[in-house]
Amino acid sequence: MEKLEARIRNHDREIEKMCNFHYQGFVDSITELLKVRGEAQKLKNQVTDTNRKLQNEGKELILAMQELRQCRLQQRNISATVDKLTLCLPVLEMYSKLREQMKSKRHYPALKTLEHLEHTFLPQVSHYRFCKVMVDNIPRLRKERKAQQQRNLDNIVSQQPRIGGGKKSKKEFSASSELEVKNTSPMSEQDSGILDVEDEDEEEEVPGAQDLVDFSPVYRCLHIYSVLVNAKFRWRFLRFRFFVVEDHILHTTQGLVNRAYIDELWEMALSKTIAALRTHSSYCSDPSLVLDLKNLIVLFADTLQGYGFPVNQLFDMLLEIQDQYSETLLKKWAGVFRNILDSDNYSPIPVSNDDVYRKIVGQFPFQDAELEKQPFPKKFPFSEFVPKVYGQIKEFIYACLKFSEDLHLSSTEVDDMIRKSTNLLLTRTLSNCLQNVIKRKNVGLTELVQIIINTTHLEKSCKFLEEFITNITNVLPETVHTTKLYGTTTFKDARHAAEEEIYTNLNQKIDQFLQLADYDWMAPEPGSRASEYLVDLIGFLRSTFAVFTHLPGKVAQTACMSACKHLSTSLLQLLLEAEVRQLTLGALHQFNLDVEECEQFARSGPVPGFQGDTLQLAFIDLRQLLDLFIQWDWSTYLADYGQPTCKYLRVNPTTALILLEKMRDTSRKNNVFAQFRKNERDKQKLIDTVAKQLRGLINSHHS
Repeated sequence: MEKLEARIRNHDREIEKMCNFHYQGFVDSITELLKVRGEAQKLKNQVTDTNRKLQNEGKELILAMQELRQCRLQQRNISATVDKLTLCLPVLEMYSKLREQMKSKRHYPALKTLEHLEHTFLPQVSHYRFCKVMVDNIPRLRKERKAQQQRNLDNIVSQQPRIGGGKKSKKEFSASSELEVKNTSPMSEQDSGILDVEDEDEEEEVPGAQDLVDFSPVYRCLHIYSVLVNAKFRWRFLRFRFFVVEDHILHTTQGLVNRAYIDELWEMALSKTIAALRTHSSYCSDPSLVLDLKNLIVLFADTLQGYGFPVNQLFDMLLEIQDQYSETLLKKWAGVFRNILDSDNYSPIPVSNDDVYRKIVGQFPFQDAELEKQPFPKKFPFSEFVPKVYGQIKEFIYACLKFSEDLHLSSTEVDDMIRKSTNLLLTRTLSNCLQNVIKRKNVGLTELVQIIINTTHLEKSCKFLEEFITNITNVLPETVHTTKLYGTTTFKDARHAAEEEIYTNLNQKIDQFLQLADYDWMAPEPGSRASEYLVDLIGFLRSTFAVFTHLPGKVAQTACMSACKHLSTSLLQLLLEAEVRQLTLGALHQFNLDVEECEQFARSGPVPGFQGDTLQLAFIDLRQLLDLFIQWDWSTYLADYGQPTCKYLRVNPTTALILLEKMRDTSRKNNVFAQFRKNERDKQKLIDTVAKQLRGLINSHHS
């Protein structure tokens, strides 16, 4: 401790020496710092004073600079305004000059001024608003001037529709005497106010172009053309004229048109017309508009063909439009069929008197001697959509026939076209509509049954549709190989789809009832009657099959057999479910009561046509399995297994073993203390022995 204290004292002395050594320097540093603070305060005051003086001196300079900037900005704006006005004033002056020339009806100088204004002055000031207004007005002004220049040709323009209409009326008179001459030209409505021409009697000869038209304005136009040297004028003259007029102009003038030019013009007009018609007709979704377009094209083609112009391309294009017309018809009739099917009540048509009966028979070819003998009121077997669909198919055929008129087609070609379109209607449009109705989620069994009945009658009516087409086309199937209608296939497919949907719906209804099953698999004693859910299920099946009276026999029998098989299979699955781990003999007896209820339903003949106990065979697997366990006839089963005459031929050893295991587990649980009794021990040994033999049968079968 003494050494430690001595060492501490030594360190204290060293620390004191060090502090004494540095103390003076510390004092000097503090003194200098105090001096620097005073100098810094003085410097700060000087900087503040200098800044205040600079601010006061600079205010006047800033004001002077702002005034100078404003003056320079005004000077620049004035210079820019002068420059812009220098550019705009000539335009405004030229426009004012144009207005004065137009006002004084100096048409030629006005057109030249307008052209000069458009191409020389306006591009220099195109970004101004008033310039845009002028540019927008130029087409209107030019149109007005051109209208003034062409005023002398109004007589020709007004007579062109009459000339074309007269030529077309000759072609059209054989088809319809009600078509007015003025409707043959799209310009007639616009020109009728310029020159009214009294209609001549239908029996009078239609005058030609040389009788109706004064061609003196044409020569004045040629003079104007030669003076103005304006190609647009000639282009306008050549554009707004009729080919009917060309023949006369060709022979009365020189230099304006010639035969080569007319032929070239026709080829160009024909190609452009066909291209425009193809483009615009592709957007047309209304069959009536397509039909109107076809009629106009036919009139146009027949008229020009009479003047020697080739029009084969137009008729070829009409065949293309025919395909489009068929597609638009199919789309339209798809909506018609959907509306008919959606609005139908799917119930037999009630008839209260003979007038209504005859009306429906007139709409749909139906003959039933027994129904005619029945007193009123009575019902047709089909619903309203049958005569409606049949009538709409005939309307579709009429619509197809309308397009084939005046196309110069043979009867065989018309017949083939109608049959192909009708087949598309049946196999694609009507078939899709029927399939959509059948596959709807909310469709019921009653509706499906009615659909089967309806399609059966529609299928029978296909031969009448064949006769209908033969009558309107006058093409006998015996003389020419004609296309067959595929309506029978369409309605068969729809009926088969409805049948499958009936089978599926019945099975779904059965599954819904089976979900209500609530068996007490551990019940010591059975009940006195069948389960309530099964009684309700049997009642539902009876009422359902009662509706099947109008169905074809095989359909009703197949539906009934399918339902019974599905019910039998589902009941067996309930018995073999993995969740059912234990099973008493009392529960098995209760289950047997339910199966007997099903067998009683099968024996009652819910659907006529079954021979003997055919329908009961649907429950034969369940019956043999239950008899084997209830009668405990294992000796017979094991002895006769595999023989064709075996009493329990339908009992699968695997199924029997599963059920036996469930009963053995129940026996073990309930007889824990009873195993000491001899009878219980013997029964348990018997179950074990039978289970062992069943396993042997299963293994031998697999091997």
